[in-house]
Amino acid sequence: MNVYTADLLETIRRTSPLIHNITNYVVMNSSANILLAAGASPVMAHCQAEVEEMVSFAGALVLNIGTLQEDWVASMILAAKAANQKGIPVVLDPVGSGATRLRTEAVKRILRESRVTVLRGNASEIFSLQSADVKTKGVDSSLDFSDEMIEAAKAMASDLQCVVAISGAVDCITDGARVFRVANGHPLMTKVTGMGCGLSSIVGAFCAVDPSDPAKATAAAFGYYGLCGDLAVKVSDTPGSFAVAFVDQLYMVGRSEITQLLKLKQSA
Repeated sequence: MNVYTADLLETIRRTSPLIHNITNYVVMNSSANILLAAGASPVMAHCQAEVEEMVSFAGALVLNIGTLQEDWVASMILAAKAANQKGIPVVLDPVGSGATRLRTEAVKRILRESRVTVLRGNASEIFSLQSADVKTKGVDSSLDFSDEMIEAAKAMASDLQCVVAISGAVDCITDGARVFRVANGHPLMTKVTGMGCGLSSIVGAFCAVDPSDPAKATAAAFGYYGLCGDLAVKVSDTPGSFAVAFVDQLYMVGRSEITQLLKLKQSA
């Protein structure tokens, strides 16, 4: 996985895939900068009149419901259907799912009316789509992700026929058969707005350069992203300057750091 992750990152930097984001107002700038630092090309476009055309020449589509509006859901579905027709990966970030009925139902509608390649969120956001008893506190997880949840995540991936990627102290990525666990990352990443949203965009970039294996590509994206957090905290351990150091690490990390420091394991 270390060599594979390094290879995908180098491919991103060499080919600069266009990543179409329909994302929230809070993170448009930070997600764009995160993609640029990694080597991808971001575009933020949510108008219904152009999303089908825009996504047609993108490498991946990233949908994020953070600042949800009903007309944006329609745009997301139009874009996702157009991406589906061309075999373009679709990443869905269900920000705050479980907090309100509007959010939970919007995610379920997107999943119902289009094919999502990767569903990426924290444990409570993901499992709120299965149980009304799961609630989120803002966009933070109300669940401590544990090994006992792996089978539930695998079942959910099989049911939805997509990759389920759950962020936590140790991340879990599964396609229903394989499970990837990523131990890279630092708690300070939770103190910077938009870090999770940026991860979803990076997942889009990695899936764009290996659409044939989105689970493996997603795991590689998680590992690279978390590793950049591990290294950024050595530069700064306070949120404001950490955010800057993190973007710098996205730009600087390469094969050497990935080969030596990636903490990514695969299991059945």
